[in-house]
Amino acid sequence: MSDPNFVILYVRSPVESVAFYSGLLGKQPAEASPTFAMFPLDSGVMLGLWAAHTVQPPATQTGGGTEVAFAVDDNEAVRALHAAWSGKGIPIAQPLTEMDFGYTFVAVDPDGHRLRVFAPSSP
Repeated sequence: MSDPNFVILYVRSPVESVAFYSGLLGKQPAEASPTFAMFPLDSGVMLGLWAAHTVQPPATQTGGGTEVAFAVDDNEAVRALHAAWSGKGIPIAQPLTEMDFGYTFVAVDPDGHRLRVFAPSSP
């Protein structure tokens, strides 16, 4: 069995979500249509944005039910992304917080998908 290599988020408007994620990731999608867009990420994972009204079979859960997590090197990197994202007006759902797994915050995209940034705790 192979490892998962795609994350697909169901969105209201792929056009709006492409604008959001292009600004967040600093890149344009490799593929875009009125109902789907795909960003190849540096890790090799692909981030897909699929128009919720076209998903088959129809989705029963949309934004907020899961998290897309961004692991960074250290607490300073967490603080820097928090400042950058806050400065772009991205809503912050959880402020900078120390948790058992590391230093973190959570932002949300236009569809309510949770975006967690964290620096893992030292073992």
